[in-house]
Amino acid sequence: MVDTASETLPARRGMRGWTITPVGGVCFAIAAFWLIVVLIGPWLAPHPIGAIVSFDIFSSPSAEFPLGTDYLGRDMLSRVIIGARYTVGVSLAAALIACSCGVALGMITAVIGGWFDAIVSRGLDALNAIPHLMFGLVIIAAVGTSLPVLIGTLALLYTPGSFRFARALAANVNELDFVHVARARGEGSFYMIREEILPNIIGPVLADFGLRFVFIVLLLSGLSFLGLGVQPPNADWGALVRENVSGLAYGAPAVIIPSLAIASLTISVNLAIDNLPRRLRDRLS
Repeated sequence: MVDTASETLPARRGMRGWTITPVGGVCFAIAAFWLIVVLIGPWLAPHPIGAIVSFDIFSSPSAEFPLGTDYLGRDMLSRVIIGARYTVGVSLAAALIACSCGVALGMITAVIGGWFDAIVSRGLDALNAIPHLMFGLVIIAAVGTSLPVLIGTLALLYTPGSFRFARALAANVNELDFVHVARARGEGSFYMIREEILPNIIGPVLADFGLRFVFIVLLLSGLSFLGLGVQPPNADWGALVRENVSGLAYGAPAVIIPSLAIASLTISVNLAIDNLPRRLRDRLS
């Protein structure tokens, strides 16, 4: 006679630790929703982003305009959908550049050490000491507000933080026994970084990337609110808030919806990282 309980017990044990909390599930769903909007947004938007489609400004939601209209009579649903591409796209590109450069420099300085480590660390510490919003305003106001300049500025501002995080992780791994063994058998610095250090810090680095993405979204929205982000006729969510801020006294959806979009993206990504399955968190720690 087969004991079914003994057969199902290993399966249950195997799933233990991989379950996700309800909060994590909701946050993953929200983040996935915005990712889908970014990927297929132009095909979802009912109107072009700059098209004036109504004579009523700050109109309430209706069957024709589910999110109402803005201060010029443009469809807010279309502007929020297409604006997601700029908010998420610019932030994602900047986060990728910042984390790639910061992690690479962090691992290199941890392995090489000496005067090279001191020069790079002190230089990036000095850059990190400057308030991000102030530094971003100065650079963008001086150079311009094109998308490449915006991405480069955001990446430059968050590279030092990524560098410090990766260097601390790499320095700890660099002192472990298996690294000393690899060094004793004559392995070079590139091998040490690629084979010994990077695989052992990739988990925390990915978690840090998610948090840096959230910080960049907030900074980009702040710059756009001040008029130095994505420029008309295009707009990200921060620019949509700035354009329609005069409708706040009327409770217009045109200013409320972009604010909720920013909050939903940043909070969902942050909580999704905090609520990863236990076993996955253990692997990433």
